[in-house]
Amino acid sequence: MTKAPHHSSADLRRAARFAVDFETLCEVYPDREFRIRIANISAHGMMLTDPIDMKKGDRMVVRLPVIGRIEAYLVWSHQGRSGFEFERVIREPDFVAMLDKVEHL
Repeated sequence: MTKAPHHSSADLRRAARFAVDFETLCEVYPDREFRIRIANISAHGMMLTDPIDMKKGDRMVVRLPVIGRIEAYLVWSHQGRSGFEFERVIREPDFVAMLDKVEHL
């Protein structure tokens, strides 16, 4: 039985990121919903540039065009910026379609 490849946080940071300026809703349990602004996004995660009241490891559900709701957890936070990793990698066709929608909103 082979082990699944392990991706370090450095590998994830190197994944293709796309600069965006996209505002959407996210949900944090229990029953808290607020708007976030995504500054860049990849198939693995996203970065927010507005300060957010969360701790490393905290989770949220983000609403993205085409993708729908996807869970993400806080990996790092520094000087008002925050990096989140998605709970699953977004498939390439869906990711490309999502980018197209975000660019035309």
